[in-house]
Amino acid sequence: MPTTWVVVADEAIARIMQQRPEDKGLDAVEELTDPDAHARESDLRRDAFGRRGMTVTASAGDGEKHKEADAFATDVAGVLDKALQQGRYTRLILIAAPRFLGLLRKAVSPGVAAVIERELDKDLVHETHEELAARLRPTPPT
Repeated sequence: MPTTWVVVADEAIARIMQQRPEDKGLDAVEELTDPDAHARESDLRRDAFGRRGMTVTASAGDGEKHKEADAFATDVAGVLDKALQQGRYTRLILIAAPRFLGLLRKAVSPGVAAVIERELDKDLVHETHEELAARLRPTPPT
């Protein structure tokens, strides 16, 4: 029987879950965090003010944030690749905030990319297991 993992992620958290047989819900496997992500964001905003007082440029700190998100995507992809090589899952569903989903797509190995059966470009990292399982259930035909 195939084992399906579900990854729900944003630029700071990646929750890895395993789908129970017959769509009976999700079980937690692992949670990866980039604890500095939110702290860095506020630091970058604060640094953007600098000597200019109340003005902030639209791109202030964007380069650093992107580098950190890219590094986190690479970390998540590494965990997924190792787990696939160990035979811990055979199918993968990716759910991530749109920008982070793009970074994950670039970071995963060809082996991991080959087992992705579904992607959803939404930031659902804070939803419960029950809410996520409900989103993954097939909708009955009308």
